[in-house]
Amino acid sequence: MQDLELLQDGLALMALGMGVVFVFLTILVISVTLMSKLIGRFQPAPAAVDTGKKPMPASAPSAQSDEVMAVISAAVHRYRSTRRR
Repeated sequence: MQDLELLQDGLALMALGMGVVFVFLTILVISVTLMSKLIGRFQPAPAAVDTGKKPMPASAPSAQSDEVMAVISAAVHRYRSTRRR
């Protein structure tokens, strides 16, 4: 009979713990959602600032790209050669 009482107490404690965690997480989600809505309402969207600079082209110059690729390849080769020892 004692085993049954221990099992019931354990299940009750588990349900209580899971309930507390569920309530805490629910309150946390609601509070974060409300804060997000409040920030969105009272904080205006940032205005775009024109710096007067032209946007960079989509592709970088190939000479610089080739140099970067060579440096990366050398670094990978050196790393792999030191890891084998």
